[in-house]
Amino acid sequence: MSARHVPVRPDLDQLQNQAKNLLLAIKRSDASAIEELKTHHPGTPDPLTAKLADAQLALARSYGIRSWPRLVQACKVVDAIWRDDARELQHLVLKHPYLLHEMARGTDHCNWGPPMSYAANLGRDHIIQMLRELGARDIEHAMGRAVLQGQIETARQLYAMGARPPRGAVMGPAETQNPEGMAYLLELGAEICDGNGDRLAPVAMVLETYCRNAAGKHRCLELFASRSIKLPDTPIMALHRGRIDLLDEHLRLDPTLLRRTFSLREIYPREAGCHEDVSLGLHATPLDGTTLLHMCIDFDEFEIAKWLIERGADVNAKADVNAGEFGGHTPLFCCVVRQGSHRGTARFAELLLDNGADPNIRASLQKKLIGAHDETLHTYRDVTPLEWGRQFHDRSFVDNASMWVIAARGGL
Repeated sequence: MSARHVPVRPDLDQLQNQAKNLLLAIKRSDASAIEELKTHHPGTPDPLTAKLADAQLALARSYGIRSWPRLVQACKVVDAIWRDDARELQHLVLKHPYLLHEMARGTDHCNWGPPMSYAANLGRDHIIQMLRELGARDIEHAMGRAVLQGQIETARQLYAMGARPPRGAVMGPAETQNPEGMAYLLELGAEICDGNGDRLAPVAMVLETYCRNAAGKHRCLELFASRSIKLPDTPIMALHRGRIDLLDEHLRLDPTLLRRTFSLREIYPREAGCHEDVSLGLHATPLDGTTLLHMCIDFDEFEIAKWLIERGADVNAKADVNAGEFGGHTPLFCCVVRQGSHRGTARFAELLLDNGADPNIRASLQKKLIGAHDETLHTYRDVTPLEWGRQFHDRSFVDNASMWVIAARGGL
């Protein structure tokens, strides 16, 4: 397993600087740098006489790429695709034919795939045509990537080239909550199921995924419902579907709904195909034992959050405290550490604070991220929302815009 992950769009200048810095650290006898050289360099270079080429090779190997020249090629291939420069990419492939079939980022495994599949992610149609003429064979994988990213015209082009969606293809747009891709596959007659024929697996994927595209999630679930997939009639499912009308009916039947707390099993229900291991329902600030308002923030359901508050939801409602004495966090904690791609708007923090949220309530939390670089359990005791954000072990989940808003409103 590689020590580093190649970014979707690697930057050659940054990598060159990284190699130079590694060499400098080796020359300074930095223990971690010397260990990296020994671990990833296939030879046994003496740190005292190591050259830039040695640092470059060790760095490339740490990314799971066989050599520094191959890493440079990967950067050039990816850059040409992003710039939609078919001529430059053609020149690279003709000079190095193996580039046509290897992963665009130079690793052994990469979900973005070889150059044609990589181009499909970005809708680079004339690059796809050029690569196909040069002999690219990954048309089905490319079509799957196009559908996953909502590049429907690109998917149509690949379909015309002979690509056909395999069984389970709907799992791709389910992962990204992409209704355009989902609708296109259903238009082609694709089954709503995974590769094993499980008809609820796509529903579970839409609910449990890392992605946060509320409008897309709603539309995917409605597409399923319109094709006889039975969704549980619960307040949580109404929230997942973005259906305020259904929530209103549940509130009419249960006046305690706004102050009720829900378990992860209710949030990620087995009746919708979700995993027995509820931790596979990806979220950031813990959701077990939280209210609908807490959930709205993690799932990016802003309109529902406003609706709940207008009907009396408590902006300072505390999550249940478990047997280990962890919990008790308010919705404001969810603003600070968030899942998905919509971090940075601060609109949820502003909404809560405008309606009386206390920025300095304290709680103790534990969090283990699934699929992250660090999957160990971390403990945070007696923290305010801001302290929760400042101490959180993975900065990519911290919403700095919300932190600034909370600090401006008296948060400590």
